[in-house]
This record gives sequence, C-alpha cells and structure tokens, in this order.
Amino acid sequence: MINFFRFFLSKLFLKQLLWAGLLLVLLIGISFYGLNKFTQHRENIQVPDLEALDIQTIASVLDQYELRFEVLDSTKFNALYPAFSVIEQFPLAGSDVKKGRKIYLTINPSGFRKLSVPDVIQITKRNAETKLTAVGFQLGKITYRNNIGKDMVLQIRYQGKAIKPGTILPKTSKIDLVLGNGKR
Repeated sequence: MINFFRFFLSKLFLKQLLWAGLLLVLLIGISFYGLNKFTQHRENIQVPDLEALDIQTIASVLDQYELRFEVLDSTKFNALYPAFSVIEQFPLAGSDVKKGRKIYLTINPSGFRKLSVPDVIQITKRNAETKLTAVGFQLGKITYRNNIGKDMVLQIRYQGKAIKPGTILPKTSKIDLVLGNGKR
C-alpha cells in the first residue's frame, strides 16, 4: 500500500503528469483556434432590409451579401405591398448572421386567395354573418323582402348579382344578404 502512494510522489509519475497537462493545454488551445476559424467567429454580416422588394431584386441583393433565401409562404395577401414582393423576412433586417445563412421570406401573392361561399340560405342573419366572417368574407349590404321568416337569409348576392352557395370568390369579398322581414 505504501508503495502505491510512493509511486504518486515519484519523479517519473510527476514528469508524466506534467507532459500530460502540457499536451492537454496544447490540444485545448488548438481546438479553440480551429473552432474560431471554422465557425467564422466574429465575422458577421448585417441582413439587408428586403421588405417590398421583388424576387429578382432579392436574388441580386443577397448574392452581394453572400446570403441565400427560401420562400416560406405565399398565402398572406397584403394590399399595401406590390404583388410578388417581400412582406416578412426572418432573420429581421439589421440582424447579424454568418456568410451563407439562409433568409426566410414571405412573399405577397398576386391577390387574395379564392374561397367557396358557404351555404347560408335559410339560416338566421346572425348565423350567416358568423359563417361568412369565419371563412374570410365581409358582410355587405342587407336588404329585406316580404317573407314570413324574420331575419332569415333568402338570397346571397355579390356585386349586385345573385350567387349560389359554393361560388368561388376572393377572400374579403363583400357579400350582400337578402333577408325576410317577417311579413307575408
């Protein structure tokens, strides 16, 4: 047992321990140096503002910055932006990123998405309004016609013309309702 403890205090063991410590410090130093070079530490590029730019312009701008892009989604129409222009980007403009980073873009489509008009005939105005707005339509003019069903939807109209349920219209279209007034 005493020989075992003497070995830890011997010159040979202490010499080997010193060499192992120096080798460990050297390996850690080389690793940190290599990681800094490999990960391009502190070599950042600021993301340009791409909002309202079209796809062709985006490609040339991001090439200059050595960045890439990917279109995430194109279903959110925003009337404030031109068709096929950027309405959102991630990372945001001004963010620091590495060379070659992918910028995710949301592009404005050419118009509102087309939707099918739900069947609201023979239901109350309140239910019809809920169904239409839930889908994405807006309630337009309401007119009344003699019919025993008070506030019962008799007809749906778009731009002054009668339409049938299932008609395809752009989202946010104003749909007019013809309701019964409760009189025979």
